[in-house]
Amino acid sequence: MTPLQEVGTITTHTETAATAPRPAAVLQILEPQDLKALIETSLDDDQADNVTVIDLAGKTTFADYMIVASGRNTRHIGAMAMKLSEKLKQAGLGRVEMEGLEQADWVLVDAGDVIVHLFKPEVRTFYNIEKMWGLELPADQAASDAARLTA
Repeated sequence: MTPLQEVGTITTHTETAATAPRPAAVLQILEPQDLKALIETSLDDDQADNVTVIDLAGKTTFADYMIVASGRNTRHIGAMAMKLSEKLKQAGLGRVEMEGLEQADWVLVDAGDVIVHLFKPEVRTFYNIEKMWGLELPADQAASDAARLTA
């Protein structure tokens, strides 16, 4: 039998609650109605035009609501999209996906249970996505676009 040899010492490290690393932030889960209200408030604060909320419950599984709004120009649309993204992140949504921000004539903001489309008025009229979901363009949007096209 061989004698035991000391090979080193074992040290332990204890942390107090004040010095322990914090766990990653827990994402807050918003109910679809609360998410919709947050988005509507943000768009209202940013003076979005012709905001339309489409209830997708029972029509599709990818979202509960779709919100369609117009901006006055590409700068307005880009600013609304960026502010909305920040507000959603502050509310705990985590990662917010956006498409179309480079040109900003149609920006899609994917907020999970709510999909947001921000359009220049003429692009919104051309694609008319409200009609795809059984709705028509808001009357004042259609009238202003018709006047702009005939001028």
